[in-house]
Amino acid sequence: MTRKVAVIGMGHVGSTVAHYIVANGFADDLVLIDTNEAKAQADALDFRDAMANLPFHTNIVVNDYAELKDADVIVSALGNIKLQDNPNADRFAELPFTRKAVAGVAQQIKDSGFNGKLVVITNPVDVITSLYQEITGLPKGHVIGTGTLLDSARMKRAVAERLHVDPRSVAGYNLGEHGNSQFTAWSTVKVLDQPITKLAADKGLNLDELDKEAKMGGWTVFKGKKYTSYGVATAAVRLVNVILSNSLTELPVSNYRAEYGVYLSYPAVVGRDGIVAQAQLDLTEEELQKLQTSADFIKQKYTESLAATKD
Repeated sequence: MTRKVAVIGMGHVGSTVAHYIVANGFADDLVLIDTNEAKAQADALDFRDAMANLPFHTNIVVNDYAELKDADVIVSALGNIKLQDNPNADRFAELPFTRKAVAGVAQQIKDSGFNGKLVVITNPVDVITSLYQEITGLPKGHVIGTGTLLDSARMKRAVAERLHVDPRSVAGYNLGEHGNSQFTAWSTVKVLDQPITKLAADKGLNLDELDKEAKMGGWTVFKGKKYTSYGVATAAVRLVNVILSNSLTELPVSNYRAEYGVYLSYPAVVGRDGIVAQAQLDLTEEELQKLQTSADFIKQKYTESLAATKD
């Protein structure tokens, strides 16, 4: 079966996603789309130049929305990262730009006849994922945001460094908005088969400090290089591969939760049919309150954005 993936937006993140796919042979056909035609063509040529030294071949097409009709997965990586350069570390600084850009892109995706799965990186990701679903009319389970798959990885890295283990040995989730209202659900976190709350007491770990480190990890990277790329691109490509391979993996991604009436990050089982099952965590009362606060914030911003796209 031919695997066909498209990446829309060839900035720092989109080009990193595309490179990861090409270098590892994750797709047979790759469609690159960007408003900057020269940049997209240059990336395509650069990838073709790499192929003589790769064990894989990828067929690359540039800026042809008609090619999306039979794509398995589209990755939305469009954005304007310069707008993030603000003192508040606020992903919503991009929203006036991205909601307008996404409205046009989503309509072109719909017009192409695309019927695959849509993976959204574009920030603020929960609101933008909601907008994509609304405008494309795709089933809610077929439009998925990377959400806190990245923030959970940042939490695992922070915890693992303190406890001197591999981050893959840390289990647990960050939940809610991929933004300032997200939080680490410490009741879900285990290391060495021990609850992190017990280990924290035994080893004197400051969980509030670790939560902040996970939340601000992207901002720390951004301050150093004025964009983030590797962490989020790896999360997105992992999600793409989970869909393509139908691996039925439980991931904390932005998915539509009916009880909150909004897209937010909460563990779900992902496969070829998108969201195939949703987890039900046994959260503490405090965590449930934080999740509700996050959901309310996302819903407010989504309502505002939907109205703005119809103006």
